[in-house]
Order: sequence, then C-alpha cells, then structure tokens
Amino acid sequence: MSISIQNLTKVYGQQKALDNVSLEINKGEIVGLLGPNGAGKSTMMKIITCFIPPTEGVVRVCGEDIFDNPMGVRSKIGYLPEHNPLYLDMYVREFLQFIAGVHKLGKNSKERTEMMIEMTGLTKEVNKKIGALSKGYRQRVGIAQAMIHDPEVLILDEPTSGLDPNQLVEIRDLIKNAGK
Repeated sequence: MSISIQNLTKVYGQQKALDNVSLEINKGEIVGLLGPNGAGKSTMMKIITCFIPPTEGVVRVCGEDIFDNPMGVRSKIGYLPEHNPLYLDMYVREFLQFIAGVHKLGKNSKERTEMMIEMTGLTKEVNKKIGALSKGYRQRVGIAQAMIHDPEVLILDEPTSGLDPNQLVEIRDLIKNAGK
C-alpha cells in the first residue's frame, strides 16, 4: 500500500476541511482528487506530505506513519504544491542540482539532474533562468524537482492549472510516464 488514510479529519476553527475521510492508494495507481474549491483536496495533500497535521486520523505512506516518522515519509514523497515554489533567478539546471543536493543525492546528483531535464522536456530551456520560462515549462521544472530523488509516491497539486491545451496534454503524458 503506498498511501493509507483512515478516518482523516482536519478542522480549521469552526470549518471542517476534511470529515472522516478514508482511502487506500496502491503502488502504481494514478489517482486524481476531484471536488469543488474548498473541498479539502489540497489540505489532504498537505497532510499526506507532513506539511500540516490532521486534527484526527491515521495516515501512512509506504508503511510509515506521518507522526512517527515524518522525515521518512517526506523522503518517500515527491511533491509539487499548487503554487510551484521555484527560485526564478536560478537557471533550470542550477535549480535542479540544488534540489538534488537538498535530497543528498551525492554522486547521483548530476546523473539524476540530466535525466530529469531530458524526461521533462527541458533540454532546450536548460540555460534559461526559471523566471524567463513559460508557465508550462515552469510546471515541468516543478515536476522535475518533485521526481529528482526518485520518490515512491508523487503528489502533484493542480499540475495542469492554467496551461494551454497542448501543454496540458504534454504534462498529462509526462505524469502518466513518470513511474515507468
């Protein structure tokens, strides 16, 4: 089981963002969370990735409990939040090498960086500053940073939001092929 959620509840003041949610996601599955604005989709992703704690419930990622071993959970997850947190003044390769360093990839750092550049279709953009990229290419950089450490679980919050139809198809294909 990649993700196991049991009786997950999150309350903000008087507002219940999540109310007794349970679900299981198996290895290799691609799952989309659908619902209107304010339904709790991003909240659930932030809980799974250990960014915020739940009010109640149990969450395990690859067998690790988010409370017992949050750093272990984080090491198993690649995460692209809704608002892609990129350093706009860095070059694409420079940024990805920085992220590889954060993940302590050591000798594999350069190899993984080049693999992600190729896999995400960033080769032609690699010598540009991230701030000069289109929204679609910025999303590719965000996906590359989420995948650079070869995580067991990939969580992408609205990875296709604001993209044109061609970019949307390309990003969906990239996501579909990420685990292969």
